[in-house]
Amino acid sequence: MPDSFFASTKTRKRKRSVNTIERPGSAKKIIRKGKASSQDASHAGIRRGVKRTADEELNSDRTDSEAGGIDDIDLRASIEPETSGDEDEEETPAEKRLRLAKLYLDGVKDGLAEGEFDAAEIDRELISERLRQDVLEHSGKVHLFVADSYDFTTTTSLRCRGHRFSVTSAVASEDVQYLYTSGKEGTIIKWSLQSGKKVATFYKQRAAKGKEKALPQDIHGHTDEILSLAVSSDGRYLASGSKDRRVGVWDVEKDEWVKSFAGHKDSVSSVVFRKGTQQLYTGSFDRTVKLFDLSAMGYVETLFGHQDTIVSLDALRGESAVTAGARDRTVRFWKIADESQLVFRGGGKSAIRELLEGGAFEGHEDDENMDVAEVGGQKMSKGKDKIKEKRYAEGSIECVAMVDETTFISGGDSGSICLWTTQKKKPVYTQTLCHGFHEVQSSTEGLVRTPRWITAVASLRYSDTFASGSWDGDVRLWKLDQKLRSFSLVGSIPALGVVNSLQLLTLPKGALDDASWREKEQRPPTKSLVRPALLVAGLGQEYRLGRWLSLKGEGTVNITTVHIIYPRT
Repeated sequence: MPDSFFASTKTRKRKRSVNTIERPGSAKKIIRKGKASSQDASHAGIRRGVKRTADEELNSDRTDSEAGGIDDIDLRASIEPETSGDEDEEETPAEKRLRLAKLYLDGVKDGLAEGEFDAAEIDRELISERLRQDVLEHSGKVHLFVADSYDFTTTTSLRCRGHRFSVTSAVASEDVQYLYTSGKEGTIIKWSLQSGKKVATFYKQRAAKGKEKALPQDIHGHTDEILSLAVSSDGRYLASGSKDRRVGVWDVEKDEWVKSFAGHKDSVSSVVFRKGTQQLYTGSFDRTVKLFDLSAMGYVETLFGHQDTIVSLDALRGESAVTAGARDRTVRFWKIADESQLVFRGGGKSAIRELLEGGAFEGHEDDENMDVAEVGGQKMSKGKDKIKEKRYAEGSIECVAMVDETTFISGGDSGSICLWTTQKKKPVYTQTLCHGFHEVQSSTEGLVRTPRWITAVASLRYSDTFASGSWDGDVRLWKLDQKLRSFSLVGSIPALGVVNSLQLLTLPKGALDDASWREKEQRPPTKSLVRPALLVAGLGQEYRLGRWLSLKGEGTVNITTVHIIYPRT
């Protein structure tokens, strides 16, 4: 006799037979068993005598005589689709592609047709052009050969002056509605490109000391010089890098501070957004590149490799970036998805380097891919008749810009611009003395001539046009050849002062047509399909990263200039 202490007062439920077990989503099995035998009916009679709670969902699937025959049941009524409502379970991959293509075309029509164009023009020209442009941009290769189509002699310009000290960075949004500039005094100014006037100013914050010292996350702004700016493709976020070792994020639609990212151990010298996304890349004097995702407002990862400070950074649509490492004389191409990097060593040739790399002394001065730019109206000749010039070793790579996903350019303190491709370790082409010589009168040495280093470069994305700047008074425009193996000078635009920042972008159709500062006279009509380009140059009396260069002359002011470059008529 078992002890009453261990005896359970609960009535044991009778185990269900295998045929009576019901599970969610098993309606078809129940129906098949419902067709059957009298054995199932006897089990059903036994279950009526047992008191139990039944699931409402399963009860709705049970079949008895009151619910009608099996032919009257809609088996699909209780099945919830796992995909979106627009999709069909029986849709083939070809039908799905066709449906998505129609949705894409409808979106393009909604974006383009706002009462400005008729339906025929939209269908024939605008949609086909938009599709072609999207395909070419996603290919990641140069497809816009437009350098010969622009007239660099006549431009319309806007001058934005509002910073006390040198302008360190100037960027325009992709829709060309606003311009953002930063200065050494630590302020950011938002300009309207329609009116040319200030819209908002983000001032430098006071860094309290002692007991009143605030935490970095409690300071809504920067506390030191701002060195770089970048705008997201959708125009919502503005990122800023500063000497206070923080990356700032601003919501420029609301004109307010959003968040700061710490982590860098030295000045943040360069920031850039990946095109079409909210992924942010930052380069710092601590020799690292950091990745942030502003859609989640979080940190992603850190990339290591440079042996000296990172002074320039650029990126396009792909998951890659290119950086300039200053005095380590390397340009590094980062494959972020593969977590790898390609190292490209600059610095020019020397007899010692040739000997250490297994070469010989003979021929180290000759370079078939090197040319001398036109300086003072005279062009150096090539080949055997080339005038012997003093060779200037490159001690630092100062700036870099991507032309497409595999081609980029760099500029250094030797005054040379190098064209690189990811397929070769050495430059494909080198143009020396691009901005001439800087002359200084010495009491002991007499006239000392040194090349002006390249302070900024920028490319018109996926095209054969790029710009370079120094302090010779001009921004120079260059044209790549069809095979991307060399480039040549095609024009220049006046710019007095040190060019600390450059940006080139294509004007969207209809942008700045009503701008108050734009030319009001009617320009002759042109049959060219090339759209005007916008050049933004940030100028100052000093170099953005230091004070070892200071220009004090007539017309040299801290200013940002915006130029509209028109196609030839």
